[in-house]
This record gives sequence, C-alpha cells and structure tokens, in this order.
Amino acid sequence: MRVFPVAAGLAFLVVLAAFAGCTSSTATATPTYSVDSNGVLSVTCAPVTTNETVIFANATYTESKIVLHTQTGDVVTYLSSPEHPKAVMLYLPGAGEKISGHAERMVTYAAAGYAFMYLDYRGRGGETAGYPFNPQTDYAKFENKEWPEYYLTICDISQARAMLATRFGVPVYAVGGSNGGRYAAVAAGVDKNFAGYVGISTADWGLKDAVLAQGGSGDILRFATSLEPSTYLPTIAPRPVWMFHNATDPIIPFAQGQALFATAQSPKTFIEFSGDHGINPDVDPRLIAQWAQIYGTQT
Repeated sequence: MRVFPVAAGLAFLVVLAAFAGCTSSTATATPTYSVDSNGVLSVTCAPVTTNETVIFANATYTESKIVLHTQTGDVVTYLSSPEHPKAVMLYLPGAGEKISGHAERMVTYAAAGYAFMYLDYRGRGGETAGYPFNPQTDYAKFENKEWPEYYLTICDISQARAMLATRFGVPVYAVGGSNGGRYAAVAAGVDKNFAGYVGISTADWGLKDAVLAQGGSGDILRFATSLEPSTYLPTIAPRPVWMFHNATDPIIPFAQGQALFATAQSPKTFIEFSGDHGINPDVDPRLIAQWAQIYGTQT
C-alpha cells in the first residue's frame, strides 16, 4: 500500500508557505471549516443526498452500493448489513484495497450482527474522483481559503456516519487500515458522534515533525498539525480506541503504530496481530470479540 513520501514533499511545502496566493475564494455560509491555533480542525458539512442500488440480498445480509452526492462530487460506498445490526463499522481502506477483497469479511461481520460500510474516499484511484494525498496542493487551497481535499474527505466520512446512524439507530465506529486509518482517526476526533476508533497498521503521517525539523511555523505548522492522527487521538476518549499492528509490518513500522497509540487516552487497547499489513482474517475475529464484550454475541 502506498505511504506518502514525507521527506520528498515537505521542503516544497515549507517554501510554498512563503509564496502561496493571497486571494480568497468567494465566501459561503455553508459548508465551512476552521483550524484553531493548536491545529485542530472543525467542519460544518453541507447536506448530501444519496442513491442506493441493492447488489445482493439473502437471509443473512443485504449488500448495496450507496453513492453520496456532495456539493463537490460523488463519493462511492458499499454497505453490507444484517436486518438489525448492533453496530456499524465504517471502514476506510488503505491504498490499493478493492471492495472485492472484502466480500468474505462482509458476510462475517453480518453473521456476527454488525454492518460494514466500505467508503472509497477521494483520491484513492477507485470509483471516487480526486487526487492522491497531496499536502502541497491542499496547503495551497488552505492558504487560499478553499477546501483542501483532505478536509472534504473528513466531511464525507462524517456525513456517511450520520446517514448510517439515522438508518440503523446504532453506534457507528470509524475504522481504517493503513492510510485509511489516518483519515478515520481524524474523523473520529472531529466528529464526536462516532462511537469509537479502530486503527489497523497505521501511524502519523510525519508531516508535523518534518515541518518542525525544517523550522516551519505559523500557518504551515498549523496546517500540518491538522492532518495528523495524533492531533485527534487524545480527544476521542472516553470513547474507546483499539489499534492493531503487526510487529514485522513492512510498510508502517510497528514502533510508529505504538507511538500513535501512546497519544490516545483510556479506554484504549493495542493488539499485535499476524498477517503482514492491513486488515486481514486475523484482525476480524479479534475485533468482533472486542465488540462482543460490549454488545453480546449474535443470537
């Protein structure tokens, strides 16, 4: 899975702070975002409409494709659910993951009594349009008072949560693997209505540290801080945080996952798993077991 090469981009990002355009886009009442002096993002998201197509249905679960129609483009999601789920897993995939790789997982969670939504967020190269994670491009938008794509994605995640909560009336968890775990952590911190956070094979981007190492301050530091999962993990409590990481992860080092976990407040749980990188059949039963302690076993 692709991990953003921080060192290659931050030198340009710091230089961009000095030369970013000063003109502002036309102000609108909604949607709006703000980033405070500590780099904490707040958003007011525009309403969305949805279009749903049922793909498959049997006695265990129903799978459908749901398109969120936002003011800035369509966002594609896939939902599988039993008739009366006990909770919903809103999943943000890592780079390169495809919905086809989650077919068995959707059945597993439904059989255990949980709904599973796969959100194909902007810029992954999937069905949802957008550019790959690019802090330089997003910082230019931030300085120009436009919406960075990263912030739009946080709104997409929050709007998906609201839709699921209205539909099922049960807790919705922000869950993500690898890069998706980074977006999910930010979303869970920004949107206090998420029931909790699950991060799998994930860590900070390293942007804030890179900016500090290059002497960056002011807007550039505030913006970089707003993108980091560690900015938001401490604010998730008293909602639970679970993090999963493989000790020999070849993409995001184990120590980086531990460092992110250390920023969370209790209740929190760190679980070492086998299976390389990202969500896999070793993570699923462990996560279901954690939820079984809260919601009981499927009857």
